[in-house]
Amino acid sequence: MKLLVFSDSHGDVRHMEAAVRRDRPDMVLHLGDVNPDARALKKRFPDVPMEWVCGNCDGRRSDLEEERVLEIQGRRILMMHGHTRHVKLGMGAAVWAAREAQAHILLFGHTHEDFCEYHEGLWVMNPGTIRGGWAGATYGVICLEGEDTVCYTLKQED
Repeated sequence: MKLLVFSDSHGDVRHMEAAVRRDRPDMVLHLGDVNPDARALKKRFPDVPMEWVCGNCDGRRSDLEEERVLEIQGRRILMMHGHTRHVKLGMGAAVWAAREAQAHILLFGHTHEDFCEYHEGLWVMNPGTIRGGWAGATYGVICLEGEDTVCYTLKQED
């Protein structure tokens, strides 16, 4: 199973759309900022399951969670935008939350800097910003095959 992970689209759906067309994921996860972008992507790809959480630019919303734990093929995935765990100051609080949730994978955005690392049984990924910035548009990929989990980030080519 292949999952694409997007964050911080900030009104730009085109890079997400190109990645979905190229990579043909089984599922898409959006980590917030801005949720209408995730909804627009869902309209373009209604057959691709999508999940999303609320980011700091999405406002406080009773219909969207700021953090969610998903169970996908036996893996617990903690999704968050990261602002509530102050990830711009470091990822310690987010990692602590993932360990407390007994997650196998921690996903957060907010910093606009892509990052992916496996440490002591936990995959930690920040897909960066799919809108693009000084480093370009980036996103994450999670591959789940049997007992194997592989996570990495990619730069979207224009």
